[in-house]
Amino acid sequence: MTAETAAEEKQTNCLGCNKPLKKIKIYYRDGKYYCDKKCWKKAKTASASGEGKK
Repeated sequence: MTAETAAEEKQTNCLGCNKPLKKIKIYYRDGKYYCDKKCWKKAKTASASGEGKK
């Protein structure tokens, strides 16, 4: 059962700006959590530019 709980750890920081996520302000897109729409767009463009460099 410990393997299942390790795989289901909850994300605590925003992927765009690395701020701690608060329960009231959570923006959920593509299976990941962000603090707002601006951070989601920033992370999306950063991942797209990273794929283009390959």
